[in-house]
Amino acid sequence: MKIVCIGGGPAGLYFAILMKKADQRHDITVYERNRPYDTFGWGVVFSDETLRNLDGADEKSKKQILDSFAHWDDIDIHFKGRVITSGGHGFCGIARKKLLNILQERAEELGVKLVFETEVEGPQQFPDADLIVAADGINSRVRTMYADHFKPDIDRRKCKFVWLGTKKVFEAFTFAFEETEWGWFQAHAYRFDQDTSTFIVEAREETWRAAGLEQADTQATIDFCERLFGRYLDGHGLMANSRHLRGSEWINFPRIGNETWVKDNVVLMGDAAHSAHFSIGSGTKLALEDAIALARKFGEFGDDVPAALKAYEDERKIEVLKIQSAARNSTEWFENVARYVHLDPEQFAYSLLTRSQRISHENLRLRDRTWLEDMEKWLATRATGRPQQVPVPPMFTPFRLRGLELANRVVVSPMAMYSAVDGVPADFHLVHLGSRAQGGAGLVYTEMTCVSPEGRITPGCAGMYERRHVEGWKRITDFVHAHSEAKICLQLGHSGPKGSTKLGWEGYDEPLESGNWEVIAPSPVPWGPRNQVPREMTRADMEAVVADFRRATEWAVEAGFDMVELHAAHGYLISSFITPLTNRRTDEYGGSLENRLRFPLEVWDAMRAAWPSDRPMAVRISATDWVPEGIGAEDAVEIARAFKAHGADLIDVSAGQTSTQARPVYGRMFQTPYSDRIRNEVGIATMAVGNIYETDHANSIVAAGRADLCALARPHLSDPYWTLHAAGQLGYEAQHWPNQYLSGRQQYLRNLQRAADMAISI
Repeated sequence: MKIVCIGGGPAGLYFAILMKKADQRHDITVYERNRPYDTFGWGVVFSDETLRNLDGADEKSKKQILDSFAHWDDIDIHFKGRVITSGGHGFCGIARKKLLNILQERAEELGVKLVFETEVEGPQQFPDADLIVAADGINSRVRTMYADHFKPDIDRRKCKFVWLGTKKVFEAFTFAFEETEWGWFQAHAYRFDQDTSTFIVEAREETWRAAGLEQADTQATIDFCERLFGRYLDGHGLMANSRHLRGSEWINFPRIGNETWVKDNVVLMGDAAHSAHFSIGSGTKLALEDAIALARKFGEFGDDVPAALKAYEDERKIEVLKIQSAARNSTEWFENVARYVHLDPEQFAYSLLTRSQRISHENLRLRDRTWLEDMEKWLATRATGRPQQVPVPPMFTPFRLRGLELANRVVVSPMAMYSAVDGVPADFHLVHLGSRAQGGAGLVYTEMTCVSPEGRITPGCAGMYERRHVEGWKRITDFVHAHSEAKICLQLGHSGPKGSTKLGWEGYDEPLESGNWEVIAPSPVPWGPRNQVPREMTRADMEAVVADFRRATEWAVEAGFDMVELHAAHGYLISSFITPLTNRRTDEYGGSLENRLRFPLEVWDAMRAAWPSDRPMAVRISATDWVPEGIGAEDAVEIARAFKAHGADLIDVSAGQTSTQARPVYGRMFQTPYSDRIRNEVGIATMAVGNIYETDHANSIVAAGRADLCALARPHLSDPYWTLHAAGQLGYEAQHWPNQYLSGRQQYLRNLQRAADMAISI
């Protein structure tokens, strides 16, 4: 084939090498606008994992690259006068110039034609090419030329950064955080050869502007950064690469995505197709892996260019999405450093190390057991108020809310069971909730319990609107308190526009075929096209609902609950007031967020007044509607702040289910970032929920301070004793088991040990 690579960066050069190595008959030319020995940036970072991906591609260039690497294992985090060091991370750095020169020499050796100092106007210059690879960088001319086809999505991030160098040799990957009168600045520094380090400085754009850097030239930028970070430079200066934009000026990092990467015989590669923030060091990694993947596809499909390009795009888009998701998490952490500066250095460092969610709690243990166990002891000491000599998994540390102390951070999430008769919780609920309380969770939630018959979601929903409901619930709370160490919370709610529907397994949110009751809402907006149009609530309706919640709360005291929660999420009545998607009112209960919160807070205040002051109360919110016109993360912070001002102790952070138009983005712990933001910006305890299903998830969430409690739903449906089993798997011996089950505990632990021994022998 005749192949043209537009752009002589790592992506274009490495692809040319691999294709020429695979078949010398290929006619391959790489065009580069710059000179061969121009310096671009300073150093690039690879992880040990990235190096493994080079195995089997081109051994000669790989060996040269490996021989040029500077290796280190440690990360140093400088914060509030402390240095936190964590080891075992396995990084290596190389000068970008050196990497390019290795690839250039290898390409020429194989017979690839390299054409430098040549601007390519576009693919139309090469009408006889079989394949055109657009590897022309983050500001790709080819991508721009065919923007209507590629449909690029360019997200310019919130920080300004400048890419500098220094002769100070950093022996660890170093993060340094400095507070100024204008806000926080941070540095990312790492060695990439024997005597030189990269030194990246970044700050929120508003901080950068306030510091007067908008008008700063190169020398003024260097002077500012040297003054601010001088203590880390040991007398060495900073250097700018003035011939390269990133070295001479502050820029915003652009996150690049494209709807498609292929147009006819033109394919995007490297930064032209995608970008990943420098804080996870994946730009060059992605470029090289793109080249490997595309070359492999031509090995599979021969000269069938359309088939190879389609297979390449299908494969790489998935891998890039994973990296970009991690990069987004990392980027947002650094953009919001001010959110975390209230944390102690130990927890701040843990939060930083796990910011991308690619490094988990147990992965940190593999990297640096001593550091992690010291962190676990520190966290347990803080949780108990007593010095702890033995590491405790974070999920098994106690937690206090007002006068309530929970034995651990695991929560059985509220889950609708649709098994009550006329609202009465009976034998099913006793066994269901009782078994999960005996299963070791620190807190067990009831399902959403309705405050009136017309407030039910389905005919099978539990209630707290008749005296016999109190008796049914007290039977359950008495069992939980007598036979477990768990506490139990009553979640109170009203279905609003989502009421009068079938049992969950008969048709979720589907209206009843007979026996319907009237539903109410802030505005006559039906949940879906098949659901009833609700009646718009009058002031009298509001007062009646407030009275229902007050009475249910009073009865919750009689029934022996340890805690109550107001369900203000998922499109039910209280939630339907908060979101503008369903609240179209023009009176004092509609319009602004403050007005839309007015009725929910009236309900809350009535509940708080009826609930003992020494017992905690929580509120569940939908932190986002997943609809552009609806509630978003910033609104969620204000919602949480309003409930905190009215005496809330815990925000139960869920998301969505407020509109059939929602387009949620799922993934592991996908709602936890909202919990993180609310907890650390509002200063209130939070509970994370949503696709949390492993001990690693719970431990990392608690240790990083992203939430105080972790609610698990489906895992508890499949395993009522999830927490007991988790303790066994983690080797945590202090977890309470019911006396009646102690022999089962010993058997379970023996089975775990046997499985571990077999794994070792295999």
